[in-house]
Amino acid sequence: MKKIPADKKFLNNIQVIDIAEEGKGVGKSDDLVIFIDKAVPGDVVDVELLRRKKKFYEGKIQKIVKPSEHRTDPFCEHFGVCGGCKWQHLNYDAQLLFKQKSVVDALQRLAKVDTSGIEPILGSKETSYYRNKLEYTFSDKRWLTDGDMRSDEEMEMNALGYHIPGRFDKILDIQHCYLQADPSNDIRNKVREYALANKISFYNLKNHEGSLRNLIIRTSSTGELMVIVVFAYVEEEQIAGMMKFISNEFKSLKSLLYIINQKKNDTIFDQDIHVFEGADHIFENMNGLKFKIGPKSFYQTNSDQAFELYKITKDFAGFKGDELVYDLYTGAGTIANFIAGSVRSVVGIEYVPTAIEDAKINSEINSIKNTSFFAGDMKDILNAEFINTHGKPDVVITDPPRAGMHADVVKRLLEMEAEKIVYVSCNAATQARDIALMKDKYEVSRIRPVDMFPHTQHVENVVLLTLNLNQVKTTETAE
Repeated sequence: MKKIPADKKFLNNIQVIDIAEEGKGVGKSDDLVIFIDKAVPGDVVDVELLRRKKKFYEGKIQKIVKPSEHRTDPFCEHFGVCGGCKWQHLNYDAQLLFKQKSVVDALQRLAKVDTSGIEPILGSKETSYYRNKLEYTFSDKRWLTDGDMRSDEEMEMNALGYHIPGRFDKILDIQHCYLQADPSNDIRNKVREYALANKISFYNLKNHEGSLRNLIIRTSSTGELMVIVVFAYVEEEQIAGMMKFISNEFKSLKSLLYIINQKKNDTIFDQDIHVFEGADHIFENMNGLKFKIGPKSFYQTNSDQAFELYKITKDFAGFKGDELVYDLYTGAGTIANFIAGSVRSVVGIEYVPTAIEDAKINSEINSIKNTSFFAGDMKDILNAEFINTHGKPDVVITDPPRAGMHADVVKRLLEMEAEKIVYVSCNAATQARDIALMKDKYEVSRIRPVDMFPHTQHVENVVLLTLNLNQVKTTETAE
């Protein structure tokens, strides 16, 4: 990072031509590439350069000379400070346009895929209040906004909200979040009010001191509601008081839980769950199937759009009814159970053992008999012995994490030679990398992006890979 000379800090009439991750517009001036905070493609702006990096500059808008037709007013008071929903200043049609463009760019650049037949991105019907899970953080180090700085009033430094980007120890106190439907905002605000009124200490993320750490709220399309309060240490009177307060204020809760987490990180997967009231789970419903959701369960956070994503996945697979399907990175078996009625059998594999237990339970409660699930590292468990035991799949569905598939897993897919691979990805770049590794045997037949997270840069993409039988025969002959 290099300092910019004072006489070169300002550039005028910069055309913004694209949008990058983190909600920054991309502008060019001669040979300079500039990432401009809160700029929108189509804007013409005057820019102050803030810092120079190896291949680009970072800057901020000094003046909007001409606003883009894609620009719109952000609807959230926390926009620009909060780390979420960074594309609020871009209208939704434009968001979809640039998300599809990002998929096309990745597939063309990294995998040399012909994207001329790409199907239009599927937008989300709901662009606010679409998440079924939110996690808030308590902190005694509230992020002070410009308005706070100018105020003469004594500052309340406790906060319950979201991390400031790049500042693990600073939390933005959230008043209203547009990501999760009621009563999510009411729960968060009343929990904060109770904690302040009763002088319960908020956690210090640097010194690891204080009582209250996290608040997790899960909702479902069935109307069921789960609240989890995470404490840092055992103070029975404080715990009982807080939990009784939530129970009395929100009588519709199906599940009220708490956790005592004394570790230095916020993950709860290795923590004991304490049931204060109600059940230890809620139920989600998708297309007539019930899914049991516990505090540690993985489930797509946009329930309605997950249904659309799975329908596209099923459509791409084109099941006839007699297929053996491998569902890689199956999570809680949502896709596996969703397609089970359309195939002969499904084998699901997932790294997290608790997720596999959820998958088995979800098959059981839906009376699904033709699924089997296995826990283990994908590159280790998916070996020749496993395939000999369970059969060579006709179709593989793979939905890996953002890092994509391990090279050994890709190699195994090439060896298995399933007729079809449906690759679902939340990262088009790693998806393209993996597709490039399979291009000698598989060709891309269909592509369709799906928007799961409006007002963010994230986009899911579904690709159908079809085995090229001529290429396989040519390879076998050569060997």
